[in-house]
Amino acid sequence: MGFDEFISDVVRVVEAAGAAIMIIGGLGALVIAAIAAAKPETRGGAYTQLRRNLGRAILLGLEVLIIGDIVRTIIVDPTLESVAVLGLIVVIRIILSFSLEIEIDGTWPWSRWRRETPDS
Repeated sequence: MGFDEFISDVVRVVEAAGAAIMIIGGLGALVIAAIAAAKPETRGGAYTQLRRNLGRAILLGLEVLIIGDIVRTIIVDPTLESVAVLGLIVVIRIILSFSLEIEIDGTWPWSRWRRETPDS
């Protein structure tokens, strides 16, 4: 087994881990939401909690998948075309992560301080 094959296998493991994080995190978010929906005192916030937890799982999985893409591009296939494809993938995932973060927090990242400071 050569170095490139080893790195390719490592990248596959990293990509599988990213997918597993999203799948397991999504299932965990559904279970937590179902438990919250079953209790009358937490039923009202179950949907919001589901969206927040599901978004977090997707964000974490995307970050891990980006790591796999970067390693593959830099070590396995360092061509100009693969770097351009990586750049496009990273930009798309950054936009997706940014919009998920807005969905989770309910505010623009640069406006977060307004929600964290108490009203005077």
